[in-house]
Amino acid sequence: MASNTGYTKEDVIRIVKEEDVKFIRLQFVDIFGQLKNVAITASQIEKAVNNQIMFDGSSIEGFVRINESDQYLYPDLKSFRIFPWRPSHGKVARLICDVHNPDGSPFVGDPRHVLKRAIQKANDMGFDRFNVGPECEFFLFQTDEEGKPTTRTNDEAGYFDLGPLDHGESTRREICLALEQMDFEIEASHHEVAVGQHEIDFKYAEAMHAADNIMTFKLAVKTLAQKNGLHATFMPKPIFGINGSGMHTNMSLFRNGKNVFYDPNGEKGLSKEAYSFLAGILAHMKGMTAITNPLVNSYKRLVPGYEAPCYMAWSASNRSALIRIPAARGQSTRVELRCPDPSCNPYLALAVCLAAGLDGIEKGMTPPPEITDNIFAMTPATRKRRGIEALPGSLEEALVYLKKDKLIMNTLGEHVASQFIAGKEAECNEYRTRVSSWELDKYMINY
Repeated sequence: MASNTGYTKEDVIRIVKEEDVKFIRLQFVDIFGQLKNVAITASQIEKAVNNQIMFDGSSIEGFVRINESDQYLYPDLKSFRIFPWRPSHGKVARLICDVHNPDGSPFVGDPRHVLKRAIQKANDMGFDRFNVGPECEFFLFQTDEEGKPTTRTNDEAGYFDLGPLDHGESTRREICLALEQMDFEIEASHHEVAVGQHEIDFKYAEAMHAADNIMTFKLAVKTLAQKNGLHATFMPKPIFGINGSGMHTNMSLFRNGKNVFYDPNGEKGLSKEAYSFLAGILAHMKGMTAITNPLVNSYKRLVPGYEAPCYMAWSASNRSALIRIPAARGQSTRVELRCPDPSCNPYLALAVCLAAGLDGIEKGMTPPPEITDNIFAMTPATRKRRGIEALPGSLEEALVYLKKDKLIMNTLGEHVASQFIAGKEAECNEYRTRVSSWELDKYMINY
């Protein structure tokens, strides 16, 4: 397998030959977090590793206009993996790529480039590593005769249930095994609170690698569910009245191999940087929400009563708070942001989280006092008195805050910010003008 430094071009060319790989998918991600790929045959692999494969950027939403359409894919050789779920002869492999302009400069609309810039900022401030551990939840649904997804789960299991009740269990196990073959370290895999809901946690990694892992994870989950006649969805709130799916994001910063958030003499074992980092996130959270929770549907998850946080507060133990500090200390000290959902573009989401936290450190921000009581149980007046604000209540509202937050807009860069906002405003508009089944049920007979 690859060493830590990854593969060389020669390694990749050799493995493709030795392993009888027939196709290589050159993967990249669009602004809205959709995985795209250009498939090449094995004969093209030398061109690919020498950054000579191009594609038409104007065909990707939010990328470029027709007149500037040629773009080049620069594979990240470390990301070379063979898909374990494909046939053993005629194997399929993948390389995750950066997108570049014909003159060799990085394309400003490439989400990986946005994250690279944020990581560079951290490096310039003396931090050599930003680690991220995502917890991705998803639903497994049955499909109908035509293979279309239903919202039936065929599953009576509850949180952490085992045994014959959990029909998704064998699929979940298969997903874990496939991911392990692709070098994931799976830390936990269990049934979640809601019917049909699952979570697989994999080991934290450096931010870029973590974002790549999230994209690979989603692909593996969807592919293997489909193979088993199920439909996997990362939609944040597929069913009314039960918990939605989140992507809790655990973050830590390192300097010279030491976790910067840990201070044995600090209050709660946390350093001044840890407090400033979480203060920065709280300060920019409203502007970031459109990125961490980017769908109209995301805001149906962020409502009181379903475990998802909807109020801006932090705590060491309180799960109703937006930011939680898990108990582990030492090298495992981390800040957990609980609002992101798995529909987000992980490159953009991690970039804005890092930028907001660094802004807090740079400005020496201090967070408001810790909230240890259940925020959901407080009256609006109590919340107001204690300075606890709510997250934006809709994608529309989140976009208003995004446009006002200079730091977050600059982190995205003008191209990504403008394209993202235009796409999301169109989504809000489409939603607002569409007549839903709720309206028909409610009004058709009464009026």
